[in-house]
Amino acid sequence: MTILKGRRLIVAASCAMLLLFPAFAWPFASNNIPLDSPVYDYLEKLSGFGLVHSDVVSLRPYSRAEAARLVLEARENLGELDDAAKPLANELVLRLEGQLERELALKRGEEAPVVSFNPPALKLRYLFLDGVPRNYTRNVHDPANQSAFGFIGGNLRPQPEAIVRKSGSEGTPLLEYNEGVNYGRGSNAEARVALEGFLTSHASLLVEPEFLFTPGESRAFLRKGYLKLGGGGLELEAGRDANWFGPGRRGALTLTNNAHNFDLVKLSSPEPLDFDWVKSHLGQFKYAFILSRFEESGSGANLRKPYFVGIKLGLRVNRYFEIGGNFVRQEGGPGLGDKDTKLQDFIFGGGFTNKSNSIAGIDLHFRVPQLRNAEFYAEYVGEDSALFWPFIESYVAGIFLPRLTASGRDDLRVEYFWGHPLLYSDGKFPDGYTNRGMTPGHVDGGGSQELFARYRHWFSARQNLALEYIYTDRGRTGRVEGQTLEEKHAGRIWYNMPLYGDLDLGLMYGFEHIENLNLVPDVSRNNQLVKLDLSYRY
Repeated sequence: MTILKGRRLIVAASCAMLLLFPAFAWPFASNNIPLDSPVYDYLEKLSGFGLVHSDVVSLRPYSRAEAARLVLEARENLGELDDAAKPLANELVLRLEGQLERELALKRGEEAPVVSFNPPALKLRYLFLDGVPRNYTRNVHDPANQSAFGFIGGNLRPQPEAIVRKSGSEGTPLLEYNEGVNYGRGSNAEARVALEGFLTSHASLLVEPEFLFTPGESRAFLRKGYLKLGGGGLELEAGRDANWFGPGRRGALTLTNNAHNFDLVKLSSPEPLDFDWVKSHLGQFKYAFILSRFEESGSGANLRKPYFVGIKLGLRVNRYFEIGGNFVRQEGGPGLGDKDTKLQDFIFGGGFTNKSNSIAGIDLHFRVPQLRNAEFYAEYVGEDSALFWPFIESYVAGIFLPRLTASGRDDLRVEYFWGHPLLYSDGKFPDGYTNRGMTPGHVDGGGSQELFARYRHWFSARQNLALEYIYTDRGRTGRVEGQTLEEKHAGRIWYNMPLYGDLDLGLMYGFEHIENLNLVPDVSRNNQLVKLDLSYRY
C-alpha cells in the first residue's frame, strides 16, 4: 500500500470513527494556539507555580480546549498557592480566561451555537535586518563503523569512511522558528490575521493569511489553514499547520516550526485520553499521527519529493514525570527506483532496500516541587538504525527554574543542543531532512552544538523583560580539509507590554558576532536585528 493510499485510508477511517462515536467522546472542536503565542509562557508559568499538574509539555501546539482545561485546573488550585506568588498567578489566570472565553464556557457546560466565531487575532510586524543567514550546505566527514551510544550493539555500520554532503540554510539570523518565513536585508513588514469559525461543537475552521513585504519582494500566502473534526481524545485535522515534538523550548530534534508548515492530515488527541483505565494505569496520555509530503527538491536523477510521516506519543505519568516517544520519516517519492523494500527495512530503516530516512528517539521531563518546581528535561534521537538499535545520536537537554524568587517574577532557562555531523543528512535524499531549504528539526542543524540561556523578569502578566545569550559552534566534529571551527556569540533583549485593551507591543533587539563564517578561516561577520510587533488577541 502506498503512502497516498494510506493517507486516504486514515482520513476515511477517522471520519467514520468521528461519526460513529457518541457526542460525549470529545468535549468539542477547537483550533490550535500558535506556537509563538504568549499563552504557552502563561501556562508554563502556572505549571511553575504548581497550579497545573496534568500538562503534556512535549506535544504542541495546544488546542484552545486543552488550554482551557489547564486554566480551569489552575483556577481550582489557586487557593493553595502561597501569598508571595499569588498576585502574578492570579493575573495570568485572568488573562487566559479573557482569551479563552468560548472554550471555557463550553467546558462549563454551555451549549454550542450552530455557527459561531472567535474575535479575529491580528499581528503586525516591522523588522530591520543587517545581516545574512549562514549557509548549512557543506561537506562533513562520516566515520562509519559505529555502535549505539559508542559501545552497544557492536559495529552497526560496517562500511568505509566517506564524505557526506549536507544542505540547508539558517533562515533569518537572530530570528529562528518562524514557520519558514524569512526576511531580507533591510526593512521588512508583515501582517497576518487569524479567522476562526465553528459549526456546533463538532467542527472548527481556521484561516491565517499573511502579507509579507521584504526588500525586492511582496507576496501574500496562506501561513495556516485547516479544518478540524472532533476533539478531546480523537480529532482529525486536515490543512496547513505547525507542529512541535519534544520538551525543549529553544529547539527540538525531530519536528519544530523552523521550516515551512506542512500541508497535512493529522489524527491526534488534543486533550489527554479520557478513559479511567488509561488514567489509573498510565496517566495523562496524548498522541499525534501526521501524514504529509515534502516540497519538491533537486532535478533529474536527484529529483525528490518524499512523503512525511510523524508520530508523537506523550505520557505524563504523574505531576513529576513525563516521557515521550518521537518519530519522523522521509519515505519514497520519485528518484528511488522501483525495487521493493523488505518489510524489516520498511519498519526499522537502515537496510539496503529501504527508501526512507528516519529520525526517532525519546524525551523525558521532570518537575521537582522541592526546588520550586524546577524542570529538568532531555531529548535523544538517532538519525539511523540497525534493526532496533538507534545510533548517530543527537541530544537536547535543559533546565528551567520558574521561581528564582518567591514571587515567581524571575525565571531562568538554560538549554543545550548537540547535533551529530550526520544529523538531517541521508544519501538517498541529497537535500537531507529539509523542506524548502530549511530543516523541520533544530535550527542549528547537524555537526553543531549550542548553549542557550534566558533570564526573564515579569512586571505583570503582559509586561516582561528577557535577556538571552546564545553560543553556537559548527565543525567541532566532522570537519573536512579546508574547514575550521565556526563560533557564534549572540545576545538578544525582549520587552513586551500592553498598549490598550487586548493590544500588546513586543520589542526585540539582537546582535551576534561570527568567527570563521560558514567554516571558512578568517572570515567574520556581525549581524543585527530589530523587531517590533503589535499583537491583538494573539
